Amino acid sequence: MRLVSGFVVVALLASALHVFIAPSAHAGCEGSATLGQAEQECLTDGESVQAMYASADSDGYRYRVRLWCAVRVSPEQCAGSATPCADPPGSFRYDILRATLAPDSAWTVVGQACLGAGDLASLGAITPELVQQAFQRLDWPKAELVVQPPGGETLVNLETNFYTTTTRPTTQTVTLLGTAITIEASPDSYVWHFGQDAEPRRTTSPGQPFPELDVTHVYLDADATVRPSVDVTYAGRYRIGNSAWIDIPGTRTMAGDPIDLSVIEGQPNLVG
Repeated sequence: MRLVSGFVVVALLASALHVFIAPSAHAGCEGSATLGQAEQECLTDGESVQAMYASADSDGYRYRVRLWCAVRVSPEQCAGSATPCADPPGSFRYDILRATLAPDSAWTVVGQACLGAGDLASLGAITPELVQQAFQRLDWPKAELVVQPPGGETLVNLETNFYTTTTRPTTQTVTLLGTAITIEASPDSYVWHFGQDAEPRRTTSPGQPFPELDVTHVYLDADATVRPSVDVTYAGRYRIGNSAWIDIPGTRTMAGDPIDLSVIEGQPNLVG
């Protein structure tokens, strides 16, 4: 874990007392610096970040980390896009934020660091990977399947229409590491199961009601009962408080409940 260019992360104990982070042997910067000084190009050992967290209460500050913004904007507008680091392998670039112990104290970016999974765990940080585990554990709405013609029957050799009304994002709030996290799941794609040995069909469309025929299937065997269903795959994102949304790696698929559908053969009727 290494602190990357931007700022040297230190804590101010009081107005007259400064706590310094000593640069590493490969840092390429001279001496120590306080947070009020100008930006420096400097690399610091990750142990300094650990020490900063350990001394937070006595220094009068609290700290947290957040995925580094690809575009340098205010912390409230941070996009939180993940930027990989070459050293250490498997790490990502993070902002380090500081606030006073007052409950309404604003968070301010005071530096950046390349942090791996082990580093983040030891710092007690909320990461996309940690939120991903919660995203996968949560139950999300199953897709509601609508079949046309209605009434649980369709005709052989007829284009039977399918669609779902499950199209809107759903949010849930969970508590991770003592922090309330809002997780949003948005339908990303659907897998349609028609029965009668038909191959499942994946679409990004939820289908449409008649007369639009977006997702259809023609049943070739009459006098049969099939059990069609639709699975919905969600893409997720999360936010802490009113901060910017951060994408969650991976997706979550909820298998739909099958319904009974009778395939019948039309009977000719004389009219008039």
